Amino acid sequence: MSGDDLLERFHARLAALERRSLLTAGTYCFEIRRFLEFLGEKGLAAASAGTADLTEYLERRRAKDGIDSASAAKAVSSLRSFFRFLSDEGMREDNPAMILEPPRRKGRLPGAIESEEAARILDAVDTSTPLGIRDRALYSLIYQAGLRVSEAAGLNVRDLELSGEGGSARVRGKGGKERLVIFGPGAAHWLRRYLSESRPRLAGRGNAAALFISRSGKRLSRKGMWKNYVPLAGMAGAPSRLHALRHTFATELLEGGADLRSVQELLGHSDLSTTQIYTHVNASFLRESHRRFMPKLALSRTAKKDGKE
Repeated sequence: MSGDDLLERFHARLAALERRSLLTAGTYCFEIRRFLEFLGEKGLAAASAGTADLTEYLERRRAKDGIDSASAAKAVSSLRSFFRFLSDEGMREDNPAMILEPPRRKGRLPGAIESEEAARILDAVDTSTPLGIRDRALYSLIYQAGLRVSEAAGLNVRDLELSGEGGSARVRGKGGKERLVIFGPGAAHWLRRYLSESRPRLAGRGNAAALFISRSGKRLSRKGMWKNYVPLAGMAGAPSRLHALRHTFATELLEGGADLRSVQELLGHSDLSTTQIYTHVNASFLRESHRRFMPKLALSRTAKKDGKE
């Protein structure tokens, strides 16, 4: 198969199966085209490349192209996705990119993940089983409502209200403080399916109050929630911290223009200073957007600083 044919199939997978945006799919394919050219210079094919070759490629990108940490992280994500594609297509049995460590993006909250990674985690859930429908409802709710894991574990059926396309829930946070959280149609859809299809089959003679229950009918514990989440994160190539979904919720709100006070209320922070940690993430997002979409202005300012107008 030629490189162009391989990239065309990879692009189709990104758009259809991994549900990437057209911009992200194009960025990934552009990165992989560079990588394939690099392998060609070494006389290697993608099917035989090893982790050492991937590391050498990334080092060349940093040294020759001067890419920053954000671009390096995107390159790692591109390689992980590409080799996952090759494995699924039967072109190789392993994914040498999985052990690559992406650099931490400056100003990014530790543990936060990209929204596309969160979507892949949710899509990785097998919803053909009662437990799978439960997990899809659980993680969708944590992500869309910004819940702490302990708050999700403590929810009762009576705390939930589904209305229209979305819904709300009354949760008990740190110190027993209650607050109202809201969520969108995605979480509401899976919660309705869970309550109508899965929970009745799991409940039996178990806990009639708890919203999320185990296969034995008992309240699902925080440890159980995390244990079920880890393999999903692994399949999506994302960090295994379940709390990352809450970080991503807050980050997306601020990047979408929400004010800090509103985010504070939704997260259940008693002190605004706790919420302000997310503003560093938002500032990083703004700087990166400025750099990407106004490169000429950035160059102009650099020239002025160096006295080269």
